[in-house]
Amino acid sequence: MRTLFFCLLTYLTLFNQSHAILTIDITGGTEGGGQPIAITPFTLETGLSPLFEDIAKIVSEDLYRTGRFAIMPKHTLPEQPLDSNQIQFSQWQAAGMPHLVVGRILSREGAYTVEFELFDVLKGKQMIGYRYPANTQNIRQIAHQISDQIYHTLTGERGVFSTRIVYVTVQRNDKKVQYHLYIADVDGANPRMMLESPEPIFSPTWSPDGQHIAYVTYQGDGRNKGMAIYIQEISTGQRKVVSAEQGMNAAPAWSPDGTRLALTLSKDGNSEIYILNLQDSALTRLTNNPAIDTEPEWSPDGKSLVFTSNRGGRPQIYRISSQGAKAQRLTFKGSYNARPRFSPNGEQLALLHNGGNGYQIAVLDLKSKQYKILTKTSLDESPCFAPNGSMILYTTGTSLSAVSIDGRVHQRLAEALGEVREPAWSPFFD
Repeated sequence: MRTLFFCLLTYLTLFNQSHAILTIDITGGTEGGGQPIAITPFTLETGLSPLFEDIAKIVSEDLYRTGRFAIMPKHTLPEQPLDSNQIQFSQWQAAGMPHLVVGRILSREGAYTVEFELFDVLKGKQMIGYRYPANTQNIRQIAHQISDQIYHTLTGERGVFSTRIVYVTVQRNDKKVQYHLYIADVDGANPRMMLESPEPIFSPTWSPDGQHIAYVTYQGDGRNKGMAIYIQEISTGQRKVVSAEQGMNAAPAWSPDGTRLALTLSKDGNSEIYILNLQDSALTRLTNNPAIDTEPEWSPDGKSLVFTSNRGGRPQIYRISSQGAKAQRLTFKGSYNARPRFSPNGEQLALLHNGGNGYQIAVLDLKSKQYKILTKTSLDESPCFAPNGSMILYTTGTSLSAVSIDGRVHQRLAEALGEVREPAWSPFFD
């Protein structure tokens, strides 16, 4: 049976893995649901060579993966208009298609312009229309921005297609093990390796402004080797050690204002939660209990933290003021509740739950105290919310997976040659 001590020992576990681009499969939940929408191929200006990226395909895949849209197959499109003047709305109405996206790519003096329009077919009117300056390097990012605009217009929620994920991979060749820290688009494209190391890498987490990542790895060698928490700047790759206390340095979590890290230290002989001020490196001890306290997470308002502790005999979730006070137990259902992560609105916790059917991803409503089990697998780990709260990213077996907050839509983000671990979803890049 998995215990809280097992969670701590995962910092020392080796994961079989190689590195490659992630691919995404929809594993269930989209049949019979979703708003119908047609996305016609983006037309090219006369004489313009085809681009490497297919914008319409990227947008279609973005929207489809949410489970909230049913994309009209390309071969069934009644027409492929070059612009709004060529749209025969009666044909789309007859096809039962309420929404239509038409786009085009223009070129002026070596630069590109990407335009798109979203139409209400029944009214025969444009809902939104945008124009983006582009180049061959950012076409894919523009496609994700288009997806975000369409998603927001039709659902009222902010899209997450332009955000990113960070994850850890491990490559094992004979007796040599190599760890990698990657950042990629949410659809697995454009992976960028931030760190390659022979030492394990754990718990990557984004700063609130999306400009830095904190994570755990080892520094030194031989008897002097020990755990350390690093902060790395994404744009430059520069990194620095912010905590290398004696014993465990683990589970960093950024405060909402980005000025502090909550972390787990064992420098005083027991695993406790501390707060590190990043401006002056001052440490404040938050918990003081003979049990193991670990996996801190700040509330979105910064007024409190949740964490995992076995002070009640088994791993459960507790809440404590960021100023320090007596901790309040939040979870009582099930023999195991760990790795808490707040929803963006602070009203729910995603967590790892064992209620007798293995380790599954669950959501706890903090007001009603009700649980919702989102997964049917039994070896899930590391849940984290999308920045709009619509999905939860987690690991299961050798892959990353995602599940919608209602449990209806499931995705698997597979790495072709091995495992992917320790995911974290970026904030919005404003």
